[in-house]
Amino acid sequence: MTVYAIAQLKMTDRAAYDRYQARFFEVFKQFNGRLLAADEQPSVLEGAWPFDKLVMMSFPDEAAFLAFSNSPGYEEISRDRKAGAQATVLLVKGFVPGA
Repeated sequence: MTVYAIAQLKMTDRAAYDRYQARFFEVFKQFNGRLLAADEQPSVLEGAWPFDKLVMMSFPDEAAFLAFSNSPGYEEISRDRKAGAQATVLLVKGFVPGA
């Protein structure tokens, strides 16, 4: 079942986050993920949104996401993400019609 990873980020050190971002795709492309959105100015239609960036990715299944997020390559670059931004990250199961 397709899963979606949604990250809401509040920048704390832009230089560190930019280092992470520069290396992200070299790791990401190895795990069959798809980048669906990366927006630093999403339109807030209702409520408050205290973040600076939203990122949405999809993976074929939870195992593929976990392989990505636990990989040595991602663990290495994620140090800069964690130094550069506070994050709320959600893993959401896709909708299965008729289920």
